[in-house]
Formats: sequence, C-alpha cells, structure tokens
Amino acid sequence: MLNIQICYSLDVSAPLLRTQGYVDGRWVSAASVFPVLDPATGQEIARVADCGAAEAKQAVDAAYKAFQSWKRSTAKERSILLRKWFDLMTLHREDLAKLITFECGKPMKESLGEITYSASFLEWFSEEARRVYGDIVPSPLRDRKIFLLKQPVGVASIITPWNFPSAMITRKVGAALAAGCTVVVKPAEDTPLSALALAELAEQAGIPAGVFNVVPCSREETPAVGQVLCTDPLVAKISFTGSTATGKVLLKMAADTVKKVSMELGGHAPFIVFDSADVDRAVSGAMASKFRNSGQTCVCSNRFLVQSGIYDRFVEKLGRAMDAELRMGHGSDPQTTQGPLINQRAADKVEQQVSDAVSRGASVLRGGKRLHGSFMEPTLLVDVSTDMLCTKEETFGPLVPVIRSVPGDALT
Repeated sequence: MLNIQICYSLDVSAPLLRTQGYVDGRWVSAASVFPVLDPATGQEIARVADCGAAEAKQAVDAAYKAFQSWKRSTAKERSILLRKWFDLMTLHREDLAKLITFECGKPMKESLGEITYSASFLEWFSEEARRVYGDIVPSPLRDRKIFLLKQPVGVASIITPWNFPSAMITRKVGAALAAGCTVVVKPAEDTPLSALALAELAEQAGIPAGVFNVVPCSREETPAVGQVLCTDPLVAKISFTGSTATGKVLLKMAADTVKKVSMELGGHAPFIVFDSADVDRAVSGAMASKFRNSGQTCVCSNRFLVQSGIYDRFVEKLGRAMDAELRMGHGSDPQTTQGPLINQRAADKVEQQVSDAVSRGASVLRGGKRLHGSFMEPTLLVDVSTDMLCTKEETFGPLVPVIRSVPGDALT
C-alpha cells in the first residue's frame, strides 16, 4: 500500500538552490520560467529559468571565449580546481542528495550514493588531468622525429538525463575540464536543480567564468536549445546520455558540421538464469539489477529469461523477495526503497506494457497497479512471451517479465 500523508518540503542551504541559468560566470534569467515538480507528490518545488536558443548561443559563445585561456592552463592548475570542486561536493553531500530525492524521486539512501559516485568522477579526473601524456614514435627516416601530442578539442555540449542528474554531469564534465575543454550543460527538464547546484559549487571552487555553463530549459524549449548545441560551428564535441530515438536526432544534427559525438543510449538488457544456477543468488542479483531507482537506470535488466527446470522456484523466491524488501513511498522516508517514476509519461509506459502483456496471456503475480501520481507497483509477470511489448521495448520501470525457456530455445 502507498500512503503519503506527511508533508515533505525541500530544505537545503540557500546558495545551492539555484533557479537561474549559469552563463559566463553569471546567473541569468530567461523570458519565462518552468516548474520543477516533486514526482512523489506532484507539488512544485521550484520555478527555473526557461532558457531558449538565445541563452544557449550565449553559453556557447562564452564557452568558446573561455576555451582560449582554459586550454593554456597547466594540468596542475586544472587538477587543483577539480579537486576543490570535489571537496565542496563532499562537504555539501547531504544537501545535494536532498535535491536529487526531491526532483528525481530517489530514496535518500540512493541519492547519497549518487553524490558519492558523482563526486568520485571529479576526484578521478582531478588526478588524471596531470597524466595527459603524449608519446614519441620511432621514425622510419633518420632526419625526422614523430611526436604525439594530446590537445583539447574545444567546446563540448553536454546533454544529460534525469535518472542520474548529478553523476551524469560530473562524469562528462570532469573529463572535459581535465583535458582543457570548456562545456555547456543542458540538464533534463525534470531535474535541473542538481545541475545548477553543481554550477554554484564550481563557482565556489574557482572554475573560471565560461568554462562551465548550464542552460536549463523546459520540454517545449528543448528542441531549440538542442539545435544550437548540436549545430553551432563553435561546438566541437557532443556528449549525450538518453534515449536511442533522441540520440538519432542529435547525430543527424551533428553530421552537418562533422562534430565528434559520444552517445550512451537506451538498453534492453537480458537477465539469464540457467537450470544450474544457485536460485538464491539469482534472486538476489535480480533484485539488485531491477529495482535500483525503481527500475530507472540504463543497466537495469529488462527481460528475464529462465530455463524451465528452475523457473518455478525462481519466480516463487523472487516474489517473496519483492514482498519482503520493497517499500514504496517518498524518498525522504528512510523506510522507502521504491520511489515514484519520474513523471506521468513514465508511469503510463509501464502501465501500457503491463496491460499489453496481460492481454496477450501473461499473468500478474505481484503488483501490476498504477497508484497515486507516477507511482507504479513493483510488478512480477509470468507466462510472458516474446511478442509482448515488455520484451521488445526498454521499460524503465519496476516491471519484471519472466520468460520460460524450454528445450530447443536458444537459451538451452
């Protein structure tokens, strides 16, 4: 049962709760604002500057200007600044985690884990900044020497998802800044507050103006902002984590100016259990791989293929584990292990997959119901076949479809 009766409010230190864009070392407003909602309650927690193409262009110009000096900074200088940024993230760990919980819906324990994970990228790249080595290659000619030098590519557009609103930024930005690049970050519209808090700490750490820019925007403004970040000739590199469909659009836009592109797109990971498996360990692995962040990670198992000899025992024990270990609620409640899905659209998708599976002959052993707002019960489906949507599309939710593999299948 889901029962959210307590009134939860976001309580973080004022400097970390930023609602303007961050361009060229300044906090900038836009012509309008958009709401950021707590996905657990649907309540508005902030109104953020709704940046558009003009602000995105300003950010790119600022990053390009800053690149001319940042690329000439020494590896040691960049290392020291990244380390200061890491230290500040560690100091403000609790408040940064609260931001994630309230805008993303994660249980606080997972949010704290993400901040540790997020900060570790800055720590790692602060050290790797000093190790951007070149090389000397033996020449086939007596009067020639061949030197290999590594140089920063320039301005990088960083487009990040909502499911890891802090770590997906530092993982990309830490590497870029360590190499001598400058960046423009476009965070997901559902989770801009974490990105803006990172900008505040970057400023406190002494990252120079224009090196790190954040352009938050609504879903409506995203195409215009994305167009600038992917087509502007001053942008040399694009790094994107998100859906495959969006990745294809960005690749097409980047093609005209032949930009360097890194994409981490959608997944459809199988979880395979053979007859010889230790059932308890398999169930433990399934729980860990499926229900982190309520099933909203790119490495969550999406389809469960279980050999017939072990199928019934696996399903029974998995159902018991779900009953014993999963508790839905607001992420601020220390007892919560399963928060809401990020928004109504996400819950609609899971609900549709469950409905489709049942209409095609699947049975619901656990859960299956849409609850308040974007909460979806952790759901266990059996008698699943490969013609169902849940075996063809990435779910991104707490749904476990278990397919029985019989002799003659590719699994056996």
